[in-house]
Amino acid sequence: MHYISFYELRLKLGGRGRTTIYRDIENGWLPKPIKIGSRLYWREADVEAAISKLVK
Repeated sequence: MHYISFYELRLKLGGRGRTTIYRDIENGWLPKPIKIGSRLYWREADVEAAISKLVK
């Protein structure tokens, strides 16, 4: 299982802004992050699945 940081998530999404990404999470288009320590991370497999679902 591989986790990505917010920065890496932004790169995968083409440089989308912070507000837009959190709006996409609220709308259920992107998975919710996992808090590890004081930072947020996303499971890379979940992000890839969400992206491929949105592309279809």
